[in-house]
Amino acid sequence: MATQLEEKIGMKLESYTFRVEKGKIRELALAIGDLKDEYLKGESLPPTFPTVIEFWGGKGSSANLLGLNVKKVLHGEQTYEYLKEIKPEDEITVHSVVEDAYTKAKMNFVIIKKEFFNQQGELVLLCRQTVIERH
Repeated sequence: MATQLEEKIGMKLESYTFRVEKGKIRELALAIGDLKDEYLKGESLPPTFPTVIEFWGGKGSSANLLGLNVKKVLHGEQTYEYLKEIKPEDEITVHSVVEDAYTKAKMNFVIIKKEFFNQQGELVLLCRQTVIERH
């Protein structure tokens, strides 16, 4: 018999679309202190830009969408696998699914796989995020 946590495996989270604006590229470059001219002009993206898409694109935190106690949630791990270049002015649509969920050492672990597609429908980035809920 599956637990409530295991029942979340396969759950799809709300998809969203984010337009890669030059101003957001510049904001990130300034925030992280990477002042390369191409970033400041919004001509290319710093490698960490997908984090901007995640924070500004969705309507809520993954923890809230999964019904986790936000006061007890930790950001565990996050990986990006770059498949194609994300370019300024791209329209990126993100689809997310709970890939795994389990309990270990009195904590709940939820692995979310996110697929980033450009406006041509090409998969440009795969992301895996571990959300930890302490008991």
